[in-house]
Amino acid sequence: MNGRVRRVKLRLGSLCFSAGLLPTLATFLLLPVLIGLGFWQLERAEMKHALQLNYEHQLNGPPLRMYSVLEDVKSIIYRRVRARGRYEVEHQILHDNRVHQRQAGYHVLTPFRIEGGSVRVLVNRGWVPSGRDRREVPSLPAPDGVQEITAIAAPPPAIGMRLGTADRQTGSGWTLLWQNIDLDRIAAQMKQPLQPVVLLLDPEVRDGGYTRTWPPLDAGAATSQSYAFQWFSMAIALTAIYILVNTRRCEDDDADQTR
Repeated sequence: MNGRVRRVKLRLGSLCFSAGLLPTLATFLLLPVLIGLGFWQLERAEMKHALQLNYEHQLNGPPLRMYSVLEDVKSIIYRRVRARGRYEVEHQILHDNRVHQRQAGYHVLTPFRIEGGSVRVLVNRGWVPSGRDRREVPSLPAPDGVQEITAIAAPPPAIGMRLGTADRQTGSGWTLLWQNIDLDRIAAQMKQPLQPVVLLLDPEVRDGGYTRTWPPLDAGAATSQSYAFQWFSMAIALTAIYILVNTRRCEDDDADQTR
């Protein structure tokens, strides 16, 4: 039986390249995958950049009037909106573990019953500090009567890991402190229809607002570009390792030692 080990060989001047067949096949199979993933992330970055330009164009346009009907999230997301209705403090929510300038606190989310029907929408009225004793929650009244508000329709915050204590309920059974904003859970507990977005109250609205420094819109183009850079870097690193590990100075004109 021929015990010769198949190798890929190449000589360039005083340097000889000799690599086993198996690592060569593995490298040439993996390399296109890494490069393909890099170009895929670049395509995603272009799509996200175009999406962000579209969102910014919508934000600079006239506010969209929100009525008491459940909206299609795609038609309203990242749009400036205007709504008329009343705040319902009895179902107010404190979104726990929100940090502003390194200080812990809450985001105050108050249901807003849109005039003309039963549909509600959560309005994020801004950030408040939690205080030293977390067992005591602040009193956060909302303006009485019919209000006209302007805001940005945003997706609810991403659901993450629970931190600290569990969600806390009031004496009436309403959950006041929420670790995660789950609109389906909130609507079920309210027993009322709820819009599929959260309104970020315009900083120019004075009545009923707290600290509002909303982050600028980011569709994630830079993140996809970063991922593309990582995939391309891995492809370069794989190629460099494959070449460096299998390259050496030639000895005796690289005589065939497998005979």
